[in-house]
Amino acid sequence: MASWAMLLAGQACAQDPRDPIEGFNRAVFAFNEGLDTFLIRPLAQGYDAVLPGPVRTGVGNFYNNIGDLFVSVNSLLQGKPGDAVGDASRFVFNSTFGIAGIFDVASEMGIEKHDEDFGQTLGRWGAGPGPYLVLPVYGPRNVRDAAGLVLDASTDPVGGIDHVPTRNTLTALRLVNQRANLLPADKIIEEAALDKYSYLRDAYLQRRQSLVFDGRPPREPEAE
Repeated sequence: MASWAMLLAGQACAQDPRDPIEGFNRAVFAFNEGLDTFLIRPLAQGYDAVLPGPVRTGVGNFYNNIGDLFVSVNSLLQGKPGDAVGDASRFVFNSTFGIAGIFDVASEMGIEKHDEDFGQTLGRWGAGPGPYLVLPVYGPRNVRDAAGLVLDASTDPVGGIDHVPTRNTLTALRLVNQRANLLPADKIIEEAALDKYSYLRDAYLQRRQSLVFDGRPPREPEAE
């Protein structure tokens, strides 16, 4: 019995070197979980229940189309001109033939969609990830991605809309739509994770590492 207690105590004290401010991050994580439980998830569930699937898809396509413009910029900044042209083409075709991006005609035309942002661009040019960081509302990040988020937000056309009610409505709709898309994963995470915080942290860091290196991250040095 005592040995199990010592083992658990040792695990509790173990510090992940990627997460030196874990206490702060867990506090912000708890705040985000409460906000999600009592506000964001109920809104997403209502949104999912009320709107037909094709309408939700159209909403997601609209925001993804806006994103494709900045994916193109980041592809170019990362030295991928071919991807940048494809991403820009997606934006042009979906904005016109897809009626402001509501219909994803570019994918039907076989134009590949990419996933690039300023955090990945910083990583592409050698910026290290820095410590893991949980932001209020925005959730998991690392220091590099938090800096990239500032650049992403400053160039977001939705955030630049002068009419405040329109800007707030579009921002809230994007948040609720994104959360609704994650509803199917809730049960999987709850069942798989003994510690939800650690599970999401590890998943986030692994995914971002893979994205920065286009699915071919360098091998980590083996522990001696």
